[in-house]
Amino acid sequence: MTTHYTGTLQKMRSEADNTNNVHYALPIGEDSVNINALIGKHITLTYHGEINCIHCDRKTNKSFNQGYCYPCLISLAQCDSCIIKPEKCHYHEGTCREPEWGETHCFNEHFVYLANTGTVKVGITRQVTEGVSTRWIDQGATQATIMLRVPDRLTSGLVETLCKDHIADKTNWRTMLKGQPEQVDLEQVKAQLMEKISAQLNVLKQEKGLQAVSEVNATTHHIHYPVESYPVKIKSLNLDKTPSFSGVLNGVKGQYWLLDEDRVINIRKFAGYRVTLSV
Repeated sequence: MTTHYTGTLQKMRSEADNTNNVHYALPIGEDSVNINALIGKHITLTYHGEINCIHCDRKTNKSFNQGYCYPCLISLAQCDSCIIKPEKCHYHEGTCREPEWGETHCFNEHFVYLANTGTVKVGITRQVTEGVSTRWIDQGATQATIMLRVPDRLTSGLVETLCKDHIADKTNWRTMLKGQPEQVDLEQVKAQLMEKISAQLNVLKQEKGLQAVSEVNATTHHIHYPVESYPVKIKSLNLDKTPSFSGVLNGVKGQYWLLDEDRVINIRKFAGYRVTLSV
């Protein structure tokens, strides 16, 4: 018996249980599909040639920034360049696209973290220190720990910039998908990094206030993904070029499906696409 789910695709929702095993649900239209339950099964995903903006729902011929139409791309604060580079926040200049959105999302506690996504990287998240951040899951991190707490997004970006001189701030998705990476002593990496940025961090504290940046004594989380086998030679699928594909789902990591024949697809990239998932 084949089951069909049809509707607008959204990024997978994820959460980690109390043993840090990741569980995924895929919103398609009005349905929420348990993706973990599909691992090992034969699936077909078909794109119907329609795209709707994930913010305003208007039809668009092209998706921008993982699901937005062009008018939303150039008007929403959440699509501004400072979301990718928070150190370039311009709220204080009076030029924020949506000041109320900025006040809600940017003027609250942020955390600078270290994560192992195949290589060790630095990043920022708004989520609290307890439990596993969905930010880490989306990046396919197998280990992660909080390093610093700061009062706002701008400060988190400034601290991240100090770290980028010594450590990567991007995830190499191909490296992330090639298998289970070797364990890293993130506490040791944290101590070494803190020593390297200490002088510049003290200058930032003088500007922002001595309590603006505080070190967090956090444990390292070990995150486990539902993967039966990893690709050997990665072949990336694109719904614009391959509007329909079938195969056995071997696993999920980050926002990627891992299929047989070494194929992978970034589901988040195609948010807003109208599709049918057949199981």
